[in-house]
Amino acid sequence: MPSPELAALLFGAALIAGCIDTLAGGGGLLTIPALIWAGLGPVEALATNKTQAIFGSGLATVRFAQRGLLDPQGLALAVTCTFVGALIGAWSIQRLALLLPSGAIPLLLIAVAIYFWRLPPIPEQGTSPRLGALPFALTLALGVGFYDGLLGPGTGTFLALGYVALRGYGLRQATAHSKALNFTSNLAALLCFLPSGQIHWSLALSMAIGQLTGAWIGSHLVIRHGAALVRPALVTVSLLLSASWVWRELR
Repeated sequence: MPSPELAALLFGAALIAGCIDTLAGGGGLLTIPALIWAGLGPVEALATNKTQAIFGSGLATVRFAQRGLLDPQGLALAVTCTFVGALIGAWSIQRLALLLPSGAIPLLLIAVAIYFWRLPPIPEQGTSPRLGALPFALTLALGVGFYDGLLGPGTGTFLALGYVALRGYGLRQATAHSKALNFTSNLAALLCFLPSGQIHWSLALSMAIGQLTGAWIGSHLVIRHGAALVRPALVTVSLLLSASWVWRELR
């Protein structure tokens, strides 16, 4: 069982991440470094992160569905491809981790955080679709699903940008669909991690409460203003956590 101090710290990180993830995507940039900082190995951190993240993405998906922002028919193909991609990604990272140096995943997270910082804001208005539902599912949904199973941070943002740029969705609808696919990839990765015994359930359940709270708050905020406000804080904190873990390992 985690100490009360550690449980409180991880709860707070998950609460902020759940809110951020619903608003702008990228909550894993905060929770994965927090879990590694708490002493988990890289694969243990990824597996535990998927366990707690599924609560936030699930609640956000339900809230968006209640608002009528999801198109079930249009989602079917993308959900299937995302699920398959995430299964392959989660299976791959469990084997690649044996070949990677111990600090590789935190360093990858730092690189993702810098890239995430450089991404342009997601436009508010929709445009004409440039890609049909099937090609979108077989390319972006499959590819981002694989990435989410393999590493994960920024998945919601990449999907939302893809829905705006390739499917012509407005910001709210794109964000709603990205959370549905994010929930799908979290579920697939979790199913793949379950037999490995890498999940720290006590930490995951402590963080799950924070995720639910944060996702509920995030689903009630204005997406456009929220993304502009939280992105600097998200990237700064995640870089500091990752860098502090790397520094500790080097010492």
